[in-house]
Amino acid sequence: MNRSVVDICRQFQGNLIVSCQAPEGDPFRDSGSIARFARAAVEGGAVGIRADGAEDVRAIRQAVRVPIIGIAKQPQSDGRTLITPSFEAARELVGAGADMIALECTCRGQRYGALERLWRIKSELGVPVGADIATAEEAIAVEKAGADLVLTTLRGYTHDTEHIKSFEPAFIAELVRLLNVPVLAEGRIETPEQARQALAAGAHAVVVGTAITGPQEIARRFAQTLARQRTFAETARYFIGIDLGGTNTKSGIVSREGDLACESAVPTPSRGGRDALLSHLKEVAARCAGLARRAGISPGAVGVATAGWVDPDRGAVAYATANLPGWTGTRIADELEAAVGLPVAVENDANALAVAEKHFGLARELKDFVCITLGTGVGGGCYVGGRLNRGAHFFANGLGHINIQPDGLPCTCGQRGCLEVYANAAALLRYAGETAFRSAEEVISGANSGNPVAQSAIRTYASYLARGCASMIHLLDPEMLLLSGGIAQNNAYLLARLEEELSRLVPAWEARHLLIRASPLAYYGGVLGAAAVALEKMSEL
Repeated sequence: MNRSVVDICRQFQGNLIVSCQAPEGDPFRDSGSIARFARAAVEGGAVGIRADGAEDVRAIRQAVRVPIIGIAKQPQSDGRTLITPSFEAARELVGAGADMIALECTCRGQRYGALERLWRIKSELGVPVGADIATAEEAIAVEKAGADLVLTTLRGYTHDTEHIKSFEPAFIAELVRLLNVPVLAEGRIETPEQARQALAAGAHAVVVGTAITGPQEIARRFAQTLARQRTFAETARYFIGIDLGGTNTKSGIVSREGDLACESAVPTPSRGGRDALLSHLKEVAARCAGLARRAGISPGAVGVATAGWVDPDRGAVAYATANLPGWTGTRIADELEAAVGLPVAVENDANALAVAEKHFGLARELKDFVCITLGTGVGGGCYVGGRLNRGAHFFANGLGHINIQPDGLPCTCGQRGCLEVYANAAALLRYAGETAFRSAEEVISGANSGNPVAQSAIRTYASYLARGCASMIHLLDPEMLLLSGGIAQNNAYLLARLEEELSRLVPAWEARHLLIRASPLAYYGGVLGAAAVALEKMSEL
């Protein structure tokens, strides 16, 4: 069956190709088994097969009628395998029934004459040729050499790319932008979602191998995952949680069930700069670790909840406002791990509180909710579709910096009119007249006792808070608003006034069935959140 590159590309477009291979020593290393894998793949929806060696290609051709991409893996003088290293190997594959040949065109492959061999296969054997590459530079070179398709097969498997351990949709998108020939996504695609991401990034088709046809590897991944979870369940029973606030730093030892074994709070040296804050965190972590040892507890990890936007992958502060000067760029995880000898997870404090609500609080059964922290500042954490929303650059959920008053009061972020300036603790005192009450807690207590000045202050506060919340509701349509922080505690009057204000500002209010609740996690909610972030980090390792 002689198929043109146009015919093959038309059949492949938007579909699944399955790589049916088994290494020497594998229980399925015989051509009959490989052919049965191919038949099962086609019956399951695959429109093409990739196979290694003329014997396997011949057996597959007898079992299925879809296009076959033929390859021949052979060891070379440098001791490593090369994909289709000779014209003779390609000719055998075509004679066995391959409709297309793929060969390694990495820098190493090119040193073995891949580009010249590519053109000879096309011209003398009359079949399309696909080039297996690892970098964009290699892809550009093979397109110039005449490759009909480019495959990302060797991304992560060459000296230059060995640091890449997972599938990269962005690399697919880059190749699609650079090339005029179709790009087949292949390599490290382990789930249907990754396959979908490949097509979304512009791949012409998706090639999947071991994730479908490697029973040993599939079983190994399951077994290793279960073993990690078993070890985690047996050993990681407690976590150190540290909530670095603008005023106080709270800390504690938290069980996996959300129970606080011990807790403490000390002032935060917020104006001392980066070094003072890091020294402070190390002291708090060391004190918690000591308390744990004396209690016979072995914490599995440390979680830190901090003001500022956080890159949780690096455990670093991506950006912090003037509330914590010098904090931007600080690699908290690296510093603390070296100091305490435990894995460290770092998250924005409001995000961490949302994680605590998901694990231990009112949001366990919810998929969409907003957690708003009201205290020295105003922060927020959002779950959308059951996942914590962090944004493309970890700057999402900056709810305190929603503008509610054009050309309003200056904010520590450098802008004017932000919600934070109108809904923090200082604002509540300002609405109460500042001299009448010494703290926000006194205003709240006064309102609960019927003090008209305090109640008027909270009504004013609620009107501003509602403006910011209305924007969040319009954007996210959550199931619940959860208020936390010092201003939300014991403040039923605020919740009632906030609901009144929102019912006027938000259309279709009754149809939304939006719940407005105070967090039950109270004063140490941030500590629980930090511990929950550490728990999640450990469960993913």
